[in-house]
Amino acid sequence: MNTLLFDIETSGVDFESLDEAQKEYLMRPAEREATEEARAAKRAEVIQQLNLWAPTSRVIAIGMLNVDTGKGKVVYQSDDFEEWTSDDGLVEFGSGTEEDILGEFWDVVKRYQRLVTFNGRGFDCPFLMLRSAIVGVRPSRNLVGNRYAKDMVDLLEQLSFYGVTRKFNLDFYCRAFGIQSPKEGGITGLDMNQLFAEGRHKEIAQYCLGDCRATTELYKRWRDCLSFDEPGGKE
Repeated sequence: MNTLLFDIETSGVDFESLDEAQKEYLMRPAEREATEEARAAKRAEVIQQLNLWAPTSRVIAIGMLNVDTGKGKVVYQSDDFEEWTSDDGLVEFGSGTEEDILGEFWDVVKRYQRLVTFNGRGFDCPFLMLRSAIVGVRPSRNLVGNRYAKDMVDLLEQLSFYGVTRKFNLDFYCRAFGIQSPKEGGITGLDMNQLFAEGRHKEIAQYCLGDCRATTELYKRWRDCLSFDEPGGKE
């Protein structure tokens, strides 16, 4: 089956760029805390979480890999127009505005029969759809349809058997399956806000590719050992 794996990186907006009504709404949980110390801690937590929500964040990188060939593309936000290729020649990198990279993503995904993510249903997919609508880019397909559809594989759901067992993060699963984790390089998703603010766009793009490659290896292990859609588990 023609299969594409994708992953996104996001960065929260500057809290002060929000209007007063938005700031007041977001900070309501903090104001319910009993002490000023607890309120301050909750405010910091809310600001740290801005990159988790499409209305308070932006897509800064999208990695896309063909599972069978290993070829793909990473599109990312940058102040300068840049194009380059990975050392192995398999992956193209290109920069643009958020609208540009979202448009490129929707153009690519409509060509594939199956899409693969890690926690895509819980994060990447609804984020991409809502964020695209916010910036005026129409999605080319519904990424949050039937939870059990075979054309969408969320590895977090598959490896936890739709919540029957405990869910672990990508780093934990990679280590358990003997796959090199992208987190071993010292960068995690928590670093995206700072890296983006510092203009380290290429590092973000390379990290996104690392996530995609690790998730691809995890998908192949699931496909070959735990998928029963095809004889022998393989497509």
